[in-house]
Formats: sequence, C-alpha cells, structure tokens
Amino acid sequence: MAIVYTLVNQKGGVGKTTSAINLGAYLGYYGQKVLLIDLDPQANATSCLGINKHDVKAGTYEVLIGTKGIAEPILHNPRFKMSLLPSSPALAGAEVELVEMDERHGRMRKALVPVLDRYDYILIDCPPSLSLLTLNGLVAALDGVLIPVQCEYLALEGIGQLVQTLGKVRNSLFTELEIRGVMMTMEDKRTRLSHDVISEVQKFFPNQVFHATIPRNIRVAEAPSFGQPILFYDENSSGALGYQMLALELLYGDERLDKEQITQQLDGLKAQGRIDDERYKTFLIDLGKLSQ
Repeated sequence: MAIVYTLVNQKGGVGKTTSAINLGAYLGYYGQKVLLIDLDPQANATSCLGINKHDVKAGTYEVLIGTKGIAEPILHNPRFKMSLLPSSPALAGAEVELVEMDERHGRMRKALVPVLDRYDYILIDCPPSLSLLTLNGLVAALDGVLIPVQCEYLALEGIGQLVQTLGKVRNSLFTELEIRGVMMTMEDKRTRLSHDVISEVQKFFPNQVFHATIPRNIRVAEAPSFGQPILFYDENSSGALGYQMLALELLYGDERLDKEQITQQLDGLKAQGRIDDERYKTFLIDLGKLSQ
C-alpha cells in the first residue's frame, strides 16, 4: 500500500516542486515505486521532467473532473524510476468546474484508490496557493504533508497561515491530516540567517523538522532546464547529497529501510568521500532519536 504525502506551502519559491521531483527520484533510486502527481496548473513538475505541458493530452485535470481514470494518463520514466500524472494549463479551469461538483474537496483522494497498491510512495505537488486544488491535495494526504520552508526570513511569514489552513482542513474535511515533516531548503551554512531560521522553525514545529537540509546549490537550480532530477544531472553535487540524505531519513522514519540498511548506504557515501566522519556520526545519532 502506498504512502501518500502532499507537498504544500502557499508561498512560492520555497523549493516545493524541486523537492517533490528530487525526493521522488531518490526514493526510486532506493527501490521504491514512486508516483508524482502534478496538481499545479503551472505544470512545473511536468516541465521539469522534460514533458511539454502543452502536449499533455490527459492528466490531472481529466482525473479530477472524472473524464479519465487515474491509471490511463500516468506516464512512466524507466530511467528516473518514477511515474508522473502530468498537469497542463487546462487544470486552471478545474477550480471553476469543481465548485459545482459533488465531493469537490475529495476528488483526488477518491481517484487515488485504484493505484494505491501499485506504488510505494505517491507524492502530490500542490500549487503555491490555498486553493480548491490544494484542498484536494490535502484531503488526499493519507499519510501527512511535507512542508518545504526556505531558509530565509520572509519564508517564516506564511507558516502561521498554512498551519491555520491545515487545522481547518483537519476540523472539517480530514480529521486525520498530519504534518509528516518540515524540509528546510536553500540553506546557506555561511550565513547566520539560515541557522536562525532553522531554529525558529524547529520551535514552531517541535520534533517535526527533518535533520537533513537542502543547501542552496546552483546545480539543483540548473537541473530542471535539462528535464532531469539532480540525481541524474549531477549526483555529486551538494544539492544531490542533501536530497539523498533526506530520502534516507524519510525511508527510515517510514520503516521502509532499517538502521542496518541505512548504515550501509552511509558507509558507501563515506567511502566515496561524500560525507565526513562528523556528518556520518551525527546522522546516525539523529536517526537514533527518531526511533526513540
């Protein structure tokens, strides 16, 4: 049965789509069957995986309004080891059409049912707004939401509003909605600001912030223009390592990999010179805290 996470933050530019793509790629790298759902009319996830959004003949829009079942429009990329339910500009019209439909908030959740046993992970990439499409993504988040937060001061401003929205959804639409974790993105270890922002977010979300952080990295920014996740564009970059460590942490927390398997992966990274002794030991200590 698939673990379903929705990536959400109403603030744009926090690395939400980038994280959905790259986390999905690394989950696939570690043997998981992954489906990425592009629930954004801008179709950035679709474009970043090398698909022209204007050529999409069927995708999220058709699934939401009910003219297609979810299995038919799914595209599979064997190289990336990841499947995609693509988006297109037509999805913008769904906002208006869904208003008149029955169960308008739960249509994506209902649509997922036929494929829940085909994947290990389903990642839903929401638009950067608190819209009806985002509400569909939240109601479909069977195992929680992943919240990317940029390591900059302004990124903190929208967190309170997002938490209020999650509370309203929990109270009226999906009582079991949970926050799976907060991902800190675009970290710059050279600045005190990044450290301060992470500390503030940890206070706001105690025990819910992932220990692995995503550094600000030009290679991660370049990869979408080549239609590739960072794993395939430059697996030796610091950004790739950030997403790799995040995937390992998520897999351990979800009990998809045990500590021995995680240690084997870390041993490999250490042997390659990708991580030093301090990071190796710190990561294992942090994983130990997760299991307590």
